[in-house]
Amino acid sequence: MKSATHLESIRRSLTLLMLIAIFVTCYFARDLILPVMLGFLIALTLSPVSRGLSRIGVPHWASGVGLIAITTTLIGLIILFGAGTVSTWMSDFDDLARELQFKLGGVFRQLESVRQAGEDVAKMAAAGGEAAQEVVVQQPTMLDSAFDMAGTLGATLAVALVLATFLLASGDMFYIKLVQSFETMSGKKRALTMVYDIERKVSHYLLTITVINASLGLCIGVALTLLGLPYGWLWGIVAFLLNFLPYLGAMAGVLMVGAISIITFDDFGYALLAPLIYLTFTTIEGNFVTPSLLGRQLKMNTVAVFLTVVLWAWLWGIPGALVAVPFLVVFKVVADNIDSLAIVSNFLSGADTSELRDLRRAPIAFEDHGAHKDD
Repeated sequence: MKSATHLESIRRSLTLLMLIAIFVTCYFARDLILPVMLGFLIALTLSPVSRGLSRIGVPHWASGVGLIAITTTLIGLIILFGAGTVSTWMSDFDDLARELQFKLGGVFRQLESVRQAGEDVAKMAAAGGEAAQEVVVQQPTMLDSAFDMAGTLGATLAVALVLATFLLASGDMFYIKLVQSFETMSGKKRALTMVYDIERKVSHYLLTITVINASLGLCIGVALTLLGLPYGWLWGIVAFLLNFLPYLGAMAGVLMVGAISIITFDDFGYALLAPLIYLTFTTIEGNFVTPSLLGRQLKMNTVAVFLTVVLWAWLWGIPGALVAVPFLVVFKVVADNIDSLAIVSNFLSGADTSELRDLRRAPIAFEDHGAHKDD
């Protein structure tokens, strides 16, 4: 009995160490793993379309190259329309920040008084000590940081698109190799079912979310343009991109639109209409549109989704937050098809209160341990 307990403890310890090793590897090997993961996600999203084209006689290599070319063109158009305005905002970031500070002068004056009091206390505490030489380190500008980030993301996206092209052009070769790696027929069937299930759910999720986000961006862009906010079409693109980040994207969009609106409009009450419109559209999308279109099949635990986004954002930044939910969908499908991960699959699933309601209504039965009633 002791040996079995020790083996179970060793197994749990090894599992914990393996998870830690995986996270450490993901953190330090981000530049290698991220484009590979993104390439597989793009290929999974477009593979049903490629397979459908093959049924009407289009070769896999032709459909793969064509689909990736269309995807690259759409990404290029988004960058082309938004890059100029964004770069202008980045170069004028200091001026915009000063204007926002002027508009919100009352709030900032209170914060400044608190900060000044803290500095006075620090100077009083340091009085009488040795005078420290102040060293000023010149920080990179916002525009330089943006260009560095754009270069890194561009290289990652280029590698991912090339990998997705090869995966789509290979057709079913990946599935064939996966099936051949199992010896038993049951193992082959389970692996093939799992892969097709991953492909179907990930493709359905990403395509549906892309259409929803595009519609959301169109609505927000038109509404903000009618409101009079400059570059309303650009805010539509921003809403489309940010909405791929669950929860965090909507909050970031509201704050960004609110800041620009306060800078643009003199009336503070009128300026609040822009972030209110943004928040209204994202709330409707998140609570009604997306749940109704995705349905129960992809309904997941919202707490697990939020924690996954936070975890991958901490590991990989914005790119990690973007791939967090598709990665969680893949992991849930794998857990659905492996008996030993049934508990994990149930935790990741959406809330089903029917069983809890039945348990509350069921009568409680008390067991009688050795007590006997008198006749």
